[in-house]
Amino acid sequence: MQITIPRARLRAALFAVMAIVASAGLAVEVLRPIVGLKRRSGVVPLLSLSYEQNVPTWYTSSLLLTCSLCLAVIAAGARRAGGFVKHWWILSAAFLYISLDEVVELHEGASSWIELGGAFYYSWVIPAAAVVAVFAVAYLRFLGHLPRHTRNRFLLSGGIYVAGALAMELPLGYWAEHAGSDNLGYALIDFVEESMEMLGVNLFLLALVDHLAVQGWTIGFSQGAPEPQAAAAERAA
Repeated sequence: MQITIPRARLRAALFAVMAIVASAGLAVEVLRPIVGLKRRSGVVPLLSLSYEQNVPTWYTSSLLLTCSLCLAVIAAGARRAGGFVKHWWILSAAFLYISLDEVVELHEGASSWIELGGAFYYSWVIPAAAVVAVFAVAYLRFLGHLPRHTRNRFLLSGGIYVAGALAMELPLGYWAEHAGSDNLGYALIDFVEESMEMLGVNLFLLALVDHLAVQGWTIGFSQGAPEPQAAAAERAA
């Protein structure tokens, strides 16, 4: 017996879950001042995209971890599929780190290195942008060897994710410094940021699944043939 997951259904399921998580996070922030929801307990800290270590954080971290695992599978077979083994492994390690960072907020410590204001209120974006730039340059040849459709999907998903994770931190930081973070304006900006991150990771995961499919991998669950004695027992029953 074999149960497979069609890619169309996987795509629909991923986007449906993303829509539910994002919509729930936005709903609790909009309803909070209207119905008087508590800020530090209840559904707000559990579902809001502006909080950490909650359902949206777990969801995004799980997606990133899944991407890391898919990249590891690709890396394991990269030698026979065109090389760039180290590049695939480094990508897998990078996504594993980002998955961990999503939960424990390792990047927040970088803000203490440089204390700025305005759009750079969250100053960790400066070293992060430098790392992304170096990473992009180092991966130019890697991107060039990919099939055009795969390369375009990697660039699109990566661009959306970076725009959310880094670029949207600029208006978010400016707003936080001038208006604070305990208001609907901050929540709306953060909603856009987190939604872009979720969308980017989902698109990248789907691109990885399709890349695996091109290499002959399938996603599914199978049950081997029953043991002879077990089969005989089933027929006797």
